[in-house]
Amino acid sequence: MDSWHASLTLDYRLREGRTVLARRHCGPLQVQKALYPEGAALCHTVLIHPPGGIAGGDAIEIAAAAHDGARVLITTPGATKWYKANGRKASQQVALRIDGALEWLPQEAIVFDQADVRSELRIDVAKDAATIGWDIVALGRSAAGEAFSQGRFAQTIRLVDSGKLQWIERTRLDGGDALLGSPVGLAGRRVFGCLWAVGPRWCDADLEALRERLPPEAPITRLAPRLLVARVLATGTLAARRMLELVWRELRPRVLNCDAVAPRIWAT
Repeated sequence: MDSWHASLTLDYRLREGRTVLARRHCGPLQVQKALYPEGAALCHTVLIHPPGGIAGGDAIEIAAAAHDGARVLITTPGATKWYKANGRKASQQVALRIDGALEWLPQEAIVFDQADVRSELRIDVAKDAATIGWDIVALGRSAAGEAFSQGRFAQTIRLVDSGKLQWIERTRLDGGDALLGSPVGLAGRRVFGCLWAVGPRWCDADLEALRERLPPEAPITRLAPRLLVARVLATGTLAARRMLELVWRELRPRVLNCDAVAPRIWAT
């Protein structure tokens, strides 16, 4: 059976007040064009994966660099689908290097029953740089009555700020695992997600003010002086997205010093 190996490198630089994109791709992974709905300084990029999903044996690599002064928002037009493995692992590696400002806001990943997924995300943030990102995962296709009864989802998220490791999270969930229903795991909810933000140094008063403005279903924690993480569990992807978007709308003005203007692709 054929498999896809695809890579995409995105390089953003500020030139005469405009964030410009240089890109290089191999295989079925690309962007259509740079968009500027919020002005020339902030480049919106929509990642396109024409096959529509990631099958067993596929390997995806994405690297994005926002250089000093560049402002970037990266998203996707729809959910990423991880298909049935057919005995072969599928993988995705994402590396984000941030000297300016970068938002990593893909739509959710849907892990089909019997998928075998390895996902890695590394975020390197320079001193005085800023970033907001999220990751949302749905296990099984609830609309099709499918549970995640077989397979594996394994993910590592690693964040480095000013050369120092600030956060590392490893997730490993097997199909049918007791953690899927356990109160110390997913508690029977099939969708989980997290949002991270690195920007100013957060004091206790800042954190309490944020918590008062946010619903308790999306608890937010300070893991390092510049790092906040919010988490959500939900029964559906729409509820998870809405909850994390509320957090994003609160944090974006504080972290990136700009209004929370949702990408138009989210409404399609």
